[in-house]
Amino acid sequence: MAAKDLFHEAVKIALQKENWAITDDPLKLEVAGAKLEIDLGSERLLAAQRENEKIAVEIKSFLSDSPITDYHAALGQFLNYRLALELSEPDRTLYLAIPSITHKSFFQREFAQLSIERYQIKRIICDPTN
Repeated sequence: MAAKDLFHEAVKIALQKENWAITDDPLKLEVAGAKLEIDLGSERLLAAQRENEKIAVEIKSFLSDSPITDYHAALGQFLNYRLALELSEPDRTLYLAIPSITHKSFFQREFAQLSIERYQIKRIICDPTN
């Protein structure tokens, strides 16, 4: 099992506060000969539709001296996980959880914004102290 990111528990608690049930910690997939572990699997009941909304969340702390290097690694992992989910659990939507400080300092840059738009990266922005 891979090491958990620094603010794994903060994201998990934030999801639970928003009425998400954590179903997998981690969400393990075996797809096309690859074994993968996405940090969290979660779902919640959509009462109006009487069905479950399912998500997977990959958590990244962005703690190195180079946010662009961290982003390269996160993006590659995110795209591979999204492909695996499309093949194995197409009803589950993948999110990238990032700390609010990284959102403010890195993800507001033009390059990051263009990349997020191009690759359609859904994000959860979390304040790990709250």
